[in-house]
Amino acid sequence: MAFINSIISIFTQKRLGQIDNFKANPIETQRDTLKELLRTAQNTEYGQQYDFHSLTTPEQYRERLPIVHYEDINELIRQTMNGKQNILWPEEIKWFAKSSGTTDAKSKFIPVSPSSLENCHFRGGKDVVSIFNRLYPEAQVFSGKTLALGGSSEVNKINTNCQYGDLSAILISNTPFWANFMKTPDSSIMLMSNWEEKLEKICEITIKEDVRCLAGVPSWFLTLIHKILEKTGKSNLYEVWPNLELFIHGGISFVPYRQQYQELLPDAKMKYMETYNASEGFFGIQDDPSDSSMLLMLDYGVYYEFMPMSETGKTNPRTLLLSEVETGVNYALIISTNGGLWRYMIGDTILFTSLNPYKFKITGRTKLFINAFGEELIIDNATEALRIACAKTHSTLFEYTAAPIFMQEGQKGAHEWLIEFEVPPADLETFAEILDKELQKLNSDYEAKRLLSLERLKIHQARPHLFTDWLKEKGKLGGQNKVPRLWNDRTHIDQLLEMNVK
Repeated sequence: MAFINSIISIFTQKRLGQIDNFKANPIETQRDTLKELLRTAQNTEYGQQYDFHSLTTPEQYRERLPIVHYEDINELIRQTMNGKQNILWPEEIKWFAKSSGTTDAKSKFIPVSPSSLENCHFRGGKDVVSIFNRLYPEAQVFSGKTLALGGSSEVNKINTNCQYGDLSAILISNTPFWANFMKTPDSSIMLMSNWEEKLEKICEITIKEDVRCLAGVPSWFLTLIHKILEKTGKSNLYEVWPNLELFIHGGISFVPYRQQYQELLPDAKMKYMETYNASEGFFGIQDDPSDSSMLLMLDYGVYYEFMPMSETGKTNPRTLLLSEVETGVNYALIISTNGGLWRYMIGDTILFTSLNPYKFKITGRTKLFINAFGEELIIDNATEALRIACAKTHSTLFEYTAAPIFMQEGQKGAHEWLIEFEVPPADLETFAEILDKELQKLNSDYEAKRLLSLERLKIHQARPHLFTDWLKEKGKLGGQNKVPRLWNDRTHIDQLLEMNVK
């Protein structure tokens, strides 16, 4: 064990020095990143259209190029998928990460260039190992196996020019052969398209392995954990994997699930690390176990801008450079990448908790909020209020969604919640009362609207497996698909409420 950790320390020493360098010189690192991106792509069609060659400062860059959404570059990506190259990025791009997020919209196909694969996604994975080894030099994680639970999509070929799948499928398909010795099960099982069949196979194989690390989305891993405990007849996961020591999680907030994991993994040696690895790039790693914020990774070939939420919907929204952000403010994330995305709005919102170094928390999605009455309720508010309500009522939740009840003539509006509990509260009305009061404490706009235009929120208890059944019906069952937890209309909640009575 000590030998393995010593070898890892030798190989990661240089990289840890580079991380320390960008932490000490963040603005210079980002300026160099933008300069290199523009130099590399100056002869692409996009680079020529916006004359990348003449851009010399970040200020010029944000003034000349428009902020784009996927719909704005969909045609350029489609051309790339059909074999035309050098449009957005000069490297040959054959891989595309299929991402549909939380909506019913048509799938997005995010270009994954060789540079973004190696210098962003894989570098992020290596940095998790480097940072963990620095934090816990005596840990035994690397002497056993890692179980990474990704999406359910197999790799598909559209034509001879391109392949697509969810990000986890692309990473699995391109993982160096030597890294597979540290993982379980093998890639043929992890790339199975049938989610339920895959879970059965994973259980069957991994209960015999020395699993020491888990990696994946907390909600979907709970499904696998319960299946493993049911199959083995054990009461907690340490009875199955006694050397389990690390859970690398991401995709959704861990806050509502922390208590459940502590009950399923009742050992002080268990450690947790959050990462922010999206289809568009790898952006953050938790580097301090006492701080739930993540370090913004500044040298992955990703250049960042930040749009204040007050700019949302404007024709020419204002963005801030890294040197201009403040702590405690919600920003929409704008990225330019070595995959050929230029001032692309990824759809996530973040809040900085520190500027030295730059550390942040994910607060939600630009589309996942409720603001039907001016209350501006975001995921971060919902997560914290639910955590407190669960703690006070000794309950735990599995999944939830919420949406507005719009005003009728002579009636106030309200928020309607549908919650699937792992352990339900003894009294749902008490839970609703606590949740409503906590939301008012956390969000002054919600508090003000409760006095004027909103009734107290309404809660329905979802039947077991409701959200899983809903995702399955939509063909979205799998580790990287997410339930839309807050939505500004009733599209999703009405479908779920209808299914809840079947």
